[in-house]
Amino acid sequence: MNVLYYLLGVLLFVVGLALSIGLHEAGHLIPGKLYDVKVTQYFIGFGRTLWSRRRGETEYGVKAIPLGGYVKLAGMIPPEDGADPNQVKSRPTGMFAQLVDDARSAEYEHIAPYEHHRMFFRQPAWKRLIIMGSGVAINLVLAFVLFAIVFMGYGVQTPTTTVSRVYACVKVVESGQDAGDCVADSPISPAARAGLEPGDEIVSFNGHTITSYDQLQRLIRDNDDARATIVVDRDGVTKTLHTTTVVNDLTTSDGTKTVEAGFLGITPVEERQRQGVGYVVDTMASGTWETIKTIGALPSKVYHVARAALGLEKRDQNGIQSVVGAGRVAGELASDDQISIAGRFFSIVLILAGLNLFLGLINLVPLPPFDGGQMATTGYEVIRRRIARLRGRPDPGAVDPARLLPITYAMSAIILAVSVVLIYADLVVPIHVTN
Repeated sequence: MNVLYYLLGVLLFVVGLALSIGLHEAGHLIPGKLYDVKVTQYFIGFGRTLWSRRRGETEYGVKAIPLGGYVKLAGMIPPEDGADPNQVKSRPTGMFAQLVDDARSAEYEHIAPYEHHRMFFRQPAWKRLIIMGSGVAINLVLAFVLFAIVFMGYGVQTPTTTVSRVYACVKVVESGQDAGDCVADSPISPAARAGLEPGDEIVSFNGHTITSYDQLQRLIRDNDDARATIVVDRDGVTKTLHTTTVVNDLTTSDGTKTVEAGFLGITPVEERQRQGVGYVVDTMASGTWETIKTIGALPSKVYHVARAALGLEKRDQNGIQSVVGAGRVAGELASDDQISIAGRFFSIVLILAGLNLFLGLINLVPLPPFDGGQMATTGYEVIRRRIARLRGRPDPGAVDPARLLPITYAMSAIILAVSVVLIYADLVVPIHVTN
């Protein structure tokens, strides 16, 4: 049965990935058609074509490798300045010059002379920005919707004000790990001295009415090594307990560093609670910042993944991975019998939410072949024309993206190399989320 659940988890992830890619490309397709740009192809995936069908002037299809997709908008690359697109000319001899020349020629293979007004480069800059930016917008909106479905519809495990465990002694508590056993010289924990018991609901701390565990944790940590009066509800009976908190080495909530703070010695009961819109917004904001930092540190992270794949260091279990690794994680979550069926499903939805957030942000990188490359080129064109107009100079004309083709090919090669490294690492030293 676990094998079946594993396969279902992988299948759910693959379908979700394909839909995410398809919706991203639809973000280019729909406004392109609304603005009467000729769209000749809409495909999900790369490689060999598995299925395709032509509807009107557009061929829709699915390819074998679901690692991306594309929409073919006629006229992405304009002709050379002053050149007649209908006139045959001699070919250049340089390698990159030939690539640029071939790319220009390909733009006119599927568009007749009377349709030249429908070419992408002939559209106003604001239309081009909408066409290229809508794919990014769809991924970001989809990420928000998926996060909202999980956090607002299903909920998240949230610590409560009820005590789950009382530590017998004072010890450093590492984030995400059990406190372990006491050793001979460990002092008794403040919670044990106070007489706290599992099941106690903490009502107040030093006169402050407790409404959440986060509030209680802040009060305990800020108390350092001072006296503490704790009021609890124990089986419907209110009890007042006294103790003295101690200063201990504790990890911060994000697990990034250790600080000295007040320590009581309890762990809370966790319950699944539905969250509000604010929680979703905060998650998107923090996730966006973390993703931006990850993109900025990508070269370093890929380097360490490559070393891990070669057995030179341990793989960071919280590090980056390919879609193959993400699919594997989805399979592990789906087959984990310690998680409810609903919990497994929504865990995979969370993976897809994070994936859409990453897809949206990575496509904002202002380099080709990302959408941000075309958007940056268009934005530069607008700024250049406005500056020329303010200075009373002639219109400098459209920016020629064909000159960026060498960068496009170089970036495509880098993306391919990074994908190979990550996929290989995910096969030989995979990231695991379950024990």
